[in-house]
Amino acid sequence: MEPLFGVVLGLILAVASAAHDSCTCATNKWAVCAQDSPGNCTCRLAAADHPVDCSTLTAKCFLLKAEMQPPKEKRLWRPPHGLSDSDGIYNPDCEDSGAFKARQCNQSSTCWCVNTAGLRRTEKGDRSLSCSELVRTRWIYIELTHHRSPRTFSAPDVAKALTQLFESRYKLHPKYIAAIKYDPPLIQIRLDQNKKPRWDVDIADVAYYFEKDVNNDSVFHSNSKLTVSVNGDALAIEKLWIYYVDEKPPQFCMKQLAAGISAVVTVVVLTAGIGITVLLILRWLHTRKYKKFECKEMKEIKASSLE
Repeated sequence: MEPLFGVVLGLILAVASAAHDSCTCATNKWAVCAQDSPGNCTCRLAAADHPVDCSTLTAKCFLLKAEMQPPKEKRLWRPPHGLSDSDGIYNPDCEDSGAFKARQCNQSSTCWCVNTAGLRRTEKGDRSLSCSELVRTRWIYIELTHHRSPRTFSAPDVAKALTQLFESRYKLHPKYIAAIKYDPPLIQIRLDQNKKPRWDVDIADVAYYFEKDVNNDSVFHSNSKLTVSVNGDALAIEKLWIYYVDEKPPQFCMKQLAAGISAVVTVVVLTAGIGITVLLILRWLHTRKYKKFECKEMKEIKASSLE
């Protein structure tokens, strides 16, 4: 009887352990998941204390907030001695929907306005700064290069492989992929999303997940390395650049442009002033030389007339 009880207990523990291991968030490695008594697996993002829908991508604002938490408050699957570039990372204020709040501030009371991708689009100010709206990032341009391959890829095959990747891995509908151009080894991808229905993923979230994958710091729970296959051959990504274009131009660009124009005007004025000064000096020297020559010539004429 006791051996049978031990076997049953072992089976129960094995099932419970398997159920616990399966209670994870496939699309967010920072989500904290737990299984309730009915057996339902629920996940929350500890940083934002917000439920996570693990069937789709997590909003970028929530991800940035999770990255700012101390290591003991989140799960880490980073490689040993791994380094990550924290440029542009800050602890954002998020709406309940996961969208960025239009105005963001840091601990030093410095504030700025952001777009839907969380990127600064105004000059920095104090807490009196007003951001009237959250401007939408409509276009995202992704440029990447790949390592040399013994096989030659065709443009249609590359476009097909990347479209399938964005659709299957990042849940992005192909209608938001406006164009994919291939000029070896450069690949250009243009995402266009004018209005986003609630059930579709945001292209800003897609770009962030893709960037993390390329940098070997995947947000997915499996932390599997990104692999892009074109007709069975690996397309190894070498470098990546991402550009965000808003529906409205950034407000600080005009100030920078004005400063640039002022600098150019100043240089032109200084150059013109120096040029005019040099011309005046040369003219003065030439006139002085001419007068000296004229005086010398007059003296010679007078001397010859006296003789």
